[in-house]
Amino acid sequence: MKTTGKKISVFLTLWWCLISQAQGTLKDYKRANAVDSLFKNKVFNAPNEFHWIGNDYVWYSNNIGKGKEFLLADVKQQKQDPAFNHTKLAQSLSKIIGKEVNVNELPVENLEFDKTLSTLTFTADSLKLSCNLNTYELTKVGDYKKSLKKDDYWGGNFDELGNKPVGSPDSLYIAFIKNYNLYIKNKKTKAETQLSYDGSKGFFYSSYMQWSPDSQKIMTYKVRPGEEHKIYFVESSPSDQFQPKLQTRDYLKPGDQLPFKSPQVFIIASKTQIPVSTDLFQQQYDLSEIEWKDDSSAFTFEYNQRGHQVYRVLEVNAATGKVKVLIEETSPTFIEYSGKRYRYNSRKSGEIIWASERDGWNHLYLYDALTGKVKNQITKGNWPVREVIKIDEEKKQIYFTASGLDSSQDPYLLHFCRIDFNGKNFKRLTTENGNHKVTFSPDYKYYIDQYSRVDAAPVTVLKSTETQKTILPLQEADISKLQQTGWTAPEVFTAKGRDGKTDIWGVIVRPTTFDPNRKYPVIEYIYAGPQDSFVPKNFQPYYWAMSSLAELGFIVVQIDGMGTSNRSKAFHDVCWKNLKDGGFPDRKLWIKAAAAKYPYMNIDKVGIHGTSAGGQNAGAALVFNSDFYDVAVASCGCHDNRMDKMWWNEQWMGYPVGAEYEACSNTANAAQLKGNLMLILGELDDNVDPASTMQFANALIKANKNFELVIVPGMGHSAGGDYGERKRRDYFVKYLLGVVPPAWEEIYK
Repeated sequence: MKTTGKKISVFLTLWWCLISQAQGTLKDYKRANAVDSLFKNKVFNAPNEFHWIGNDYVWYSNNIGKGKEFLLADVKQQKQDPAFNHTKLAQSLSKIIGKEVNVNELPVENLEFDKTLSTLTFTADSLKLSCNLNTYELTKVGDYKKSLKKDDYWGGNFDELGNKPVGSPDSLYIAFIKNYNLYIKNKKTKAETQLSYDGSKGFFYSSYMQWSPDSQKIMTYKVRPGEEHKIYFVESSPSDQFQPKLQTRDYLKPGDQLPFKSPQVFIIASKTQIPVSTDLFQQQYDLSEIEWKDDSSAFTFEYNQRGHQVYRVLEVNAATGKVKVLIEETSPTFIEYSGKRYRYNSRKSGEIIWASERDGWNHLYLYDALTGKVKNQITKGNWPVREVIKIDEEKKQIYFTASGLDSSQDPYLLHFCRIDFNGKNFKRLTTENGNHKVTFSPDYKYYIDQYSRVDAAPVTVLKSTETQKTILPLQEADISKLQQTGWTAPEVFTAKGRDGKTDIWGVIVRPTTFDPNRKYPVIEYIYAGPQDSFVPKNFQPYYWAMSSLAELGFIVVQIDGMGTSNRSKAFHDVCWKNLKDGGFPDRKLWIKAAAAKYPYMNIDKVGIHGTSAGGQNAGAALVFNSDFYDVAVASCGCHDNRMDKMWWNEQWMGYPVGAEYEACSNTANAAQLKGNLMLILGELDDNVDPASTMQFANALIKANKNFELVIVPGMGHSAGGDYGERKRRDYFVKYLLGVVPPAWEEIYK
């Protein structure tokens, strides 16, 4: 009897340990569901926007524990005070809108101070009001309606014949297209003159013509249209009718025929056309940025060769039609025109500032605009220029952002810098270990610098550009209320990549109930699109793709592997014609290194999820990397790059469409899939053709693979909305934790 009792006692102890350490429970789900609200409005003194009034004052709205306050910083006096009397404004506002206004929650937007700081205009409710800051008398200026912006569809074909007539700078003529040819009309006599005679429906003159500054010449493209490519999808459940609707979009895909454009020059006085040779821009992806020289002698344009391995700035002599190369950029892989192209014409100095990765990093170069010769490399070093902020032609200075300047810091952190055109007098405007956001005064003598990291709350200061010193501390964020919820900052973690040398950076997110004695399956949130880097760098309490999942009993990570942007050209080139790589060799090593340091990370159970290009990556995890990943949820993925939009895929996968497209296809290689896969798709996705997911599903069915397909009616390009999020959580809980998820009626009631 004693032995039996001892056995029962041991059994109960083990049972209780298991129950107490259960994951994926109803309690976990409820916490995961509430964690975004729990973390919300718990960070104070972290303003978002700063507004300069001339060069001497800057105002901003500051979030405080009891609401918000508006503050005004005085640069000269080096002090800050309330921007106005909040109580008096609240009282005046209560009278005019007829309801009580909370002094700590003033419902005012679009604030504008006059230069004397005596008048404030703003919008409140549906009114535009003016406030006399001496008397706090309010005057109605007009009604205010928020403009509802309708998003234009990104992929619509450009209508070369859709422009209005274009007037000449001297106001004597207007130019227009009639019967596919170029005409001009004398505005006084109304007489029309036909300048071209060879236009036709299949090879016409563009209505987007440009006059020379002296009005003596005009240029336009002659356009041979490309092919039309449409995608179709059915809106199964429209809100305004019972029967479904068929929708269609223009949607060019890799390999489709593009328009061919040839610049044409016409001399107005003689009504003659100057022939322009197309030899230097034959294999067109695009011609853009047409710009006449001030003296009307020539115009320039940019030529992006199909395949993106040659990019030229070309100049056309308007008298002879002769074309010469001003700048030529070449690459054996790709030129990232879509994210790193930068050109600035300095008319004052007759120079061009141009961005290039020719030395292995994205840097700026100074060209002679007349000869096309490089005068000097402006920026230099094993770090990339990220963005040009301002060109000061008077002082011949460039303000820009860069990253990777400090070997001791995360190489993705943004810093602000200044340098002269000749590459001298390089100055760091920010040095603190954080991701910097800067707002300059109009004269660039001062700037607000706010910096943070995922593991360091924002600090906001006013600095002098000349000394880079802080002249007025503004705010230091208070996160004590956030920490009281159990929140802990994500951990920034680095490990060596596939070459054994390069640091790979990412973050680790743990649940608020984290216990190092438990075992936690790992989920990676992935987006490995080569157009950027994606691991968060700014402080924020809640990460939608990670925080809630972690609460269910997972360690969630996000990593920037090789093939993504904002490091060296060599780091980026890994993606070329190789999107299936997705940085996976680096990601696996990174997760293994993290697990070696933290044994509670169970890398025998690894999940992954992503959306769009991340959906393709998540699918590829099980098609090409099932040696490591066990469970994947792929939302609206471009699972075969031949099925997705032309510009994005040809940028990274190249042109013409070769065998590498099939080699990188989840669809073509579906038979290799191992593990548990869920596909999520919005039926009205016009970003990634929904057929891409359906073709992947079809290939999996033919290969006799078991998977789940979730289609959300009426939804566009997304991770599936609330419904998709619920399905994703349940899928990971079921297949990584081995737990039957609780009923939705219990979780979400």
